[in-house]
Amino acid sequence: MTATTGATPSAQPERPGRSDGVCSEFTVFTKIKPGHADALREDLVALADAAASENVHAAVRQIGTLHDARHVIFDNDTRFMFASVFDGSWDTYIDDFAQTVVGARFDKVFSHSEGFPGVTDPGAKDWFLAQQEPAEVFVSAYPDLTVQQIYKDHRVEEAFEAVLDTAEFRAALDNPANAELLATPAFQKLLEEAAA
Repeated sequence: MTATTGATPSAQPERPGRSDGVCSEFTVFTKIKPGHADALREDLVALADAAASENVHAAVRQIGTLHDARHVIFDNDTRFMFASVFDGSWDTYIDDFAQTVVGARFDKVFSHSEGFPGVTDPGAKDWFLAQQEPAEVFVSAYPDLTVQQIYKDHRVEEAFEAVLDTAEFRAALDNPANAELLATPAFQKLLEEAAA
């Protein structure tokens, strides 16, 4: 007899890949079409150049869930690996790429892989699933931080650093009226972290 928990089944099917906290890994291995390795390499160079431009970083920020990505040609130019770390559901992650400039770049890069239907094709997810191999081990350095939280933390840090650099803040540190606040362990820790 099977026990039931009363949980509502997910609308999305189970997807491969390991997770650590809010972060999930995605790794695909494809076969490069015969004679396409040099063209793939050229497209990857163009992708790397584009990655340095503002529009690609803006698209990555628009997607808002991508921690990192890697592209590797291996096995004597016969195979290609794409690996990334992302937040959220696998399906949303794949869908999001098709809606930005990144999707067009993915189409160009993966067009050199056997059987790739195109990132906007209804069969794209099935194709990615067929190429995907879950990691045996996946560990994130910050498993409880989403990309959005990291962006926010960075903005807060920049704002706090700007406050620390003002004459008004230095005057507040010297003001005897603030001595009680300055002596609290929380404020001392804040100052220590800012100095680190």
